[in-house]
Amino acid sequence: MACSYSPQFHSIFSPISTNNNLSSFSCSPSPYTSYSNHSHRRRRNYLNLAAFSGLKNILMNQNLTAQAMSTSQGNLASNLASKVASPRDIVNIEDRPDHLLVLVHGILASPSDWTYFDTELKRRVGKKFLIYASSCNMYTKTFTGIDGAGKRLADEVIQVVKKTEGLKKISFLAHSLGGLFARYAIAVLYTPGDVVGTQAMAFQSSGSSNKGLIAGMEAINFITLATPHLGVRGNRQLPFLLGVPFLEKLAAPIAPIFTGRTGSQLFLTDGKPSKPPLLLRMASDCEEGKFISALGAFRCRVLYANVSYDRILNPDASRKNMVGWRTSSIRREKELFKPPRRSLDGYKHVVDVEYCPPVLYEAPHFPPEAAKAKEAAKNEPSVENTVDYHEIVEEEMIHGLQRLGWKKVDVSFHSSFWPFFAHNNIHVKNEWFHNAGAGVVAHVADTIKQQEMLQETSSTFIAANL
Repeated sequence: MACSYSPQFHSIFSPISTNNNLSSFSCSPSPYTSYSNHSHRRRRNYLNLAAFSGLKNILMNQNLTAQAMSTSQGNLASNLASKVASPRDIVNIEDRPDHLLVLVHGILASPSDWTYFDTELKRRVGKKFLIYASSCNMYTKTFTGIDGAGKRLADEVIQVVKKTEGLKKISFLAHSLGGLFARYAIAVLYTPGDVVGTQAMAFQSSGSSNKGLIAGMEAINFITLATPHLGVRGNRQLPFLLGVPFLEKLAAPIAPIFTGRTGSQLFLTDGKPSKPPLLLRMASDCEEGKFISALGAFRCRVLYANVSYDRILNPDASRKNMVGWRTSSIRREKELFKPPRRSLDGYKHVVDVEYCPPVLYEAPHFPPEAAKAKEAAKNEPSVENTVDYHEIVEEEMIHGLQRLGWKKVDVSFHSSFWPFFAHNNIHVKNEWFHNAGAGVVAHVADTIKQQEMLQETSSTFIAANL
């Protein structure tokens, strides 16, 4: 029985070569499909192997038409094959993936950016995961707006779920801008717990909280790597401006020229001055979507952030980062601390892990002074106006996002050979140039695996007490 998916599906299943070890089984068709009448040894091998080739008949309730044999040994083997099941088919059923893990790339990127990460995930997390690298927002499509890209991602996930049987759980792993796409997409895919009815109650009885479903499935992990959750400012945060003062002053209005609608949304200048920017709306539940409720549906939310060097050009550590530590870890400037220089055991360049419980805040809002600051940032662009506006809006976004608990993982590539490639190192975009991030990849994979083990333990405990 062939265990293959569409090429877009990065399934955990990998073919195992058939040899004399009966503990190894292959997902490809068995090589024992024809036999010669000229060799008694082959007939004897057929008799031995036929005992394992028929479990499919019992499990699938299908009759196997035996191949005509010219000897009595062949007829005996054929009769036996119709009554004995194949361990290979049992393994396939037990290993059917029930957990969809969606990988979302960043700006001007493609699924190939996940090549190394995908391989390591398959090796580390087990066979219950279906790993799928999104391909609906490749390259310049990332410039068409966070909302547009998020809707495309949601549609893509729905199609994956429709084409794959047995999926019960879902997780997202996103890099850079892909984290914002994923945040928008999950709001599109979200169904509140009080609406899903019987299915939500079934999840709750198995140990899951009744916080709603994502794409009709239980939400497990939402993980972002170097994602600008609070947007970006103009001051030396866009590498293509080369730090030129004149261009830096015009960063906010210039950004959309290079990065389209996405640029204005990252700079928080999208829409009319009186209207809250998209990223602020995404820090709350609003008419556009239940953004916070969708995030809250996940059992585990993790932020990986580079403490420095998160840029492509201008690797001067004294300058602000392109995707700064503050915005990718959802912290205020005063909440930043001197990071440890020593890596955690077994995870090179991962220097700190902190769990931040939810904070009781009112829902974020867009005060009149923010509308004034936005108008000034759009009509009279300058570093000062941009910073003033961002400080107001960022505080409101932090209020919204910190109403949820987050696990924050700090990463430092200060001792790596190419520290100024931190933004690509963190997910090993290229195995040769960015392999300093291998320890981060291992940490992410183990975090996902640990959460899966907690799920299984919780379900087993509850079932034992029913």
